[in-house]
Amino acid sequence: MSKVVQKIKHIVEIILYDLNLGTGHAFHEIMTKISAPLHREAGLDILAFGPSLHDKDTYFLIRAFDTTDQMASVLNTFYNSDDWKNGPRSSILGSIKTSKRSVMHLDPAAISALKESFKQG
Repeated sequence: MSKVVQKIKHIVEIILYDLNLGTGHAFHEIMTKISAPLHREAGLDILAFGPSLHDKDTYFLIRAFDTTDQMASVLNTFYNSDDWKNGPRSSILGSIKTSKRSVMHLDPAAISALKESFKQG
């Protein structure tokens, strides 16, 4: 019997977006209907995304990766793809006033719990 080896994710990236005034709803629609599915088709593991509870024009995206090298490689491939460039790129970038990114190690059990707690479709 062969064992399936599951990659254990250890790296979490959290991006916080300060969106242009009044763009939060449209940004979320694009993320939900276009960008997140595109991420997933490209093999990116989105743990959670959505508007902040305190401000509809503040947004978060949380993704998980195996290693920092793997993160750099898949993000480079994704953001240079025609699907991204010809898809939601201009709408997404046009809505963002500023963004902050943080990358950290996180226990795989915590990553699983975080993903489970958000259950995005």
